Amino acid sequence: MKFFGSMEAKNDELHIGGVGVERLREEFGTPLYVIDEGYFKSNAQIFLDNFKSDIFETRVIYASKAFTNLYMANLVSELGLYTDVVSGGELYTALKGGAEPQKIYYHGNNKLYEELEMAIESGVGTIVVDNENEYELISEIAKNDKVKVSVLLRVNPGIEAKTHKYIQTAKDDSKFGMSIFNEKTKKLIEEMQRDEFIDLKGIHCHIGSQVFDEQFFFASANAMIEFAYEVNESFNLNIREINLGGGFGVYYTEKDNPFELSEFLKKYITIIEEKLKSLQFNVETISIEPGRSLINNAGSTIYTIGSVKETITGLQYIFIDGGMTDNPRHALYQAEYEAGIANKINAKKTQEYTVAGKLCETGDILIENVMLPKAETGDILIIPSTGAYTYSMSSNYNRMQRPGVVFVENGECRLAVKAETYDDLIRNDVART
Repeated sequence: MKFFGSMEAKNDELHIGGVGVERLREEFGTPLYVIDEGYFKSNAQIFLDNFKSDIFETRVIYASKAFTNLYMANLVSELGLYTDVVSGGELYTALKGGAEPQKIYYHGNNKLYEELEMAIESGVGTIVVDNENEYELISEIAKNDKVKVSVLLRVNPGIEAKTHKYIQTAKDDSKFGMSIFNEKTKKLIEEMQRDEFIDLKGIHCHIGSQVFDEQFFFASANAMIEFAYEVNESFNLNIREINLGGGFGVYYTEKDNPFELSEFLKKYITIIEEKLKSLQFNVETISIEPGRSLINNAGSTIYTIGSVKETITGLQYIFIDGGMTDNPRHALYQAEYEAGIANKINAKKTQEYTVAGKLCETGDILIENVMLPKAETGDILIIPSTGAYTYSMSSNYNRMQRPGVVFVENGECRLAVKAETYDDLIRNDVART
């Protein structure tokens, strides 16, 4: 198991942020999401320090769909990051967490009328338009409110990044955005340009997630700049921003080979600058939207091991007190993880196990064929690199309570989300009378 951030072994016990796993279990119970706050901050600083230019403004926008809550929204704002939201709920959380409305980008392929109303009336800085129908809704609300709304148009540059098909997002047949090769896209741009209540300030794309080949990002940047230049000249626009999205791959297991971020970001800036100079095209702002690459390796999940079971075929199971309700990614994407027994982190790995949850579902598997020390009831299992798309994708299937979230740093624990109780499970139920 690879250690990240402040992880260290002390007397055979894993510590994160200066806090031992036994203390975490005792104070907060399990399952528990644990966030290394110091490591998240250092990741954010890598982006802020290296994605910058002398010829245009740069913005690092945190993709909050990866992981958000009030504590996180406040931390993101405090660090000087912008915030990307994709629903009314994420927008509400960002605003309540202290995000400046002007520093929020609102995404999504099917924003509801009432969500768009909330965004516009809250003063959200940028709405990313996905399609013609959505533009019409925004225009109607803006006209009714007599306000001018700043927007980007999401376009697809046709870059098919090598990643899981469910997280490819810039193909020509993607559900997101409009193809740069479709004449409808240019017609929409022309219509938006004529709309007195719409400020079309630029374009946006996102080629996918967990992309490890940096060349896909470079190709996408070049394609986006060329398209922006073309429409800028054709329709006498004032394109001021190009948002290149995120998708930077991260480590989950030894099979993953992510690029070194600081060097990549410097090359990214150079390629963007050179392309703009070659076209003599002045753009005020270039934005990117990291999510997973900021939070994933800063997060771990700890569980208490219950039964350890061997089948007639010799398959060894570890059963934990959580499962696919707190991490559905293996069931959904066949995602792979590493693991460790955190209360005996230095012990020799002697046994191959499959880690299964307690849900009444055959597919409730978190990890297959992982080598671990001999597991015993009461041990603490840790799965690292679970900061992204675990808590945010959790559910109450089988009436399971969602785990709590704790941030750790310098020996201190800060509870960010309380673990749900049975009362929480029925809070919104209406009994039959």
